[in-house]
Amino acid sequence: MASVRRDRADPAPGAGDTRARYRRILRFAAWHLAVTWWFELLLPRVGLRRIGERNRARRMRTFAQRFHDLAVELGGLMIKVGQFMSSRLDVLPPEITAELEGLQDEVPPVPFPAIRSLAEAELGAPLGAVFASIEEVPIAAASLGQAHRAQLLPPNAADTGLSSVVFKVQRPGIQAIVDVDLAALRRVGGWLSRIRLVSDRADVSALIKEFEKTSLEEIDYLNEAANSERFAADFADDARVTVPAIVWERTTRRVLTLEDVTAIKITDAGALREVGIDPAEVAPVFASVMFDQLFTNGFFHADPHPGNIFVTPAKGQAEHPWKLTFIDFGMMGEVAPRTRSGLRKLLIAAASRDGKGLVDAIGDVGVLMPSADKPELERAMSQLFDRFGGMGFAELRDVDPREFRDFGAEFGTVVRSLPFQLPENFLLIIRAMSLTSGVCSSLDSRFNLWDSVEPYAAQLLRDERGGLAKDVAAQAFDAAVVALRLPKRLDGVITQIEDGSLQISSRRLERQVGRLIRLAHRAVGAVVFGAVLIAGAVVRQADPSLGTVLMFGSVLPLLAGWWAGRRR
Repeated sequence: MASVRRDRADPAPGAGDTRARYRRILRFAAWHLAVTWWFELLLPRVGLRRIGERNRARRMRTFAQRFHDLAVELGGLMIKVGQFMSSRLDVLPPEITAELEGLQDEVPPVPFPAIRSLAEAELGAPLGAVFASIEEVPIAAASLGQAHRAQLLPPNAADTGLSSVVFKVQRPGIQAIVDVDLAALRRVGGWLSRIRLVSDRADVSALIKEFEKTSLEEIDYLNEAANSERFAADFADDARVTVPAIVWERTTRRVLTLEDVTAIKITDAGALREVGIDPAEVAPVFASVMFDQLFTNGFFHADPHPGNIFVTPAKGQAEHPWKLTFIDFGMMGEVAPRTRSGLRKLLIAAASRDGKGLVDAIGDVGVLMPSADKPELERAMSQLFDRFGGMGFAELRDVDPREFRDFGAEFGTVVRSLPFQLPENFLLIIRAMSLTSGVCSSLDSRFNLWDSVEPYAAQLLRDERGGLAKDVAAQAFDAAVVALRLPKRLDGVITQIEDGSLQISSRRLERQVGRLIRLAHRAVGAVVFGAVLIAGAVVRQADPSLGTVLMFGSVLPLLAGWWAGRRR
């Protein structure tokens, strides 16, 4: 209990008063939400959409730069929020993600005396009585803790079989900072939940709860040590992966001691080539290992950025001359069996370019709500596969941007209108896959994710006991049912055509007709406005009072036409 009270009493350097920190986060969020509301919601409603579109890129960059500065200054969970935003290339514009990429490693270290004080309080002994030596300059400084190299005392080294270790210590006062940041995020989440544009598309409170759960687990080093051993057990028989051993005798909730496995950073292409390892060969192996975590084991590393993955040369092993070494298991995710089954179907559908199967799999995962317009989404996915399926990032960069704009213009409304929800841990799944894709692309600029997805999907099909046979049988049964029902359904369609009661529904056609109706209402209003205005001007010469009334009254049909078009 004494250590907990000390943790809450000592603020992190630069954190300041917790109340001031809380208010500052809320002021930042409130201002930028107001700016977004003004440009993205209000101006389009009054016919000034182009103003918002014209300076949108500049506003996004300004927001990202200001958040970057705020996160670096405050630290704590603000760094984690920024790191997550930098990995969301799928939903956030490049102006934001590019600016926030620097948050991955841009955290100032805590002076060693403060680290020493916390560590000795946790371990209950002076560091000189625990380690033979310890480097005061940290090898890594993260938003929640920092790591130092150390040497175990000879008796401990003999017991554990380790001599060189990494000594990881929480940043002093981080618990209080995390509590404040989570309180601020909950308040901002409440604001977002009241915005219909956001609440119709995502359960913000659920996302905040998931982020809170992950953050609290990440600052518990006993939890991280247990995660490390579970991950090691999952890959115990896999020669491609290695995990550092835990020194449990020197590990507490706020101090973690583990084997020093520092090797070559996975994205250090020059260092890899120096030891005879081709970076292009590392990319598919890393992607496959991440696929195993997500689709087979169901327990995955949710923060696989380059600082947490090393390539370790394995001497004397011709079959596997190097291994992937994972560290930092504070942020881990679990995939529920039902979600894992849906993800498998999604992977197989993506590999086979099956638009309908992909939409069905998205529904099985639980992302797409039952009220979604699936036929339109299926058509969008099928056209997306037909045009861009199988392309790597390098090939996509060569595609004419006008093609992306045309596709976005045609199906953007469909995608944005979809009601969806994120199942438990799906936020972490998206983060893990985004970081995996980024690491693989940095290893090989020509890396094509499809080249890894297709063989892995084929392996999933082979591994499923009778899965392929069941799928074929199910498809055959469905085809037989359709064949039996076809004559009756055709007879019904012919009957509807004959009596004129056949109705055809097309969301795309309905949207186009809706736009035409709005234009018609506004055009009629404008014509009537012009006619009454001219009539008033003519009559005013003979009867000034009546002419003035008509001229002022001409505004009414103009407003009526505009309002009717807006309502429809």
